[in-house]
Amino acid sequence: MKVSTALLVCAIALLSSVAAGNAEGNLASKPERLEPLVLGADLSFSVKEYKLETGKYYRWQIQSQGGEEFLVKAPELFRNSWVNQIVINDIEVKPVGGGIYGVEFDDEGTADVWFVPIVPGDFEFYADGFEERGMLGKFVVR
Repeated sequence: MKVSTALLVCAIALLSSVAAGNAEGNLASKPERLEPLVLGADLSFSVKEYKLETGKYYRWQIQSQGGEEFLVKAPELFRNSWVNQIVINDIEVKPVGGGIYGVEFDDEGTADVWFVPIVPGDFEFYADGFEERGMLGKFVVR
């Protein structure tokens, strides 16, 4: 009983020191701007791969040139990230709980997604229904 209590106290102390070391400063300030993703009217993506780091704050701008309705999905990335906000036409949307899985454009326009990846991995992003036509990319998070 005493051994397990000692292990528990050591584990809590270790986790507390790791958390304190990684939580210094305001994580959600001064995001790194990713290269904008342009959804081409010719059914193309301007960027096919983004390389990110866990624990860094990013601003991802998605721009639709119109022509089609596009639902840009990145469900695995968003499931493994903290999403701070989505900004559309100067209107901020603040997700809570489960977050988001995509952003839909009915016409041309721009949306910004502000997020911090938490878990490393390779996560696809795509325009739903247009993957086979070239609207597929990947986030590489390390």
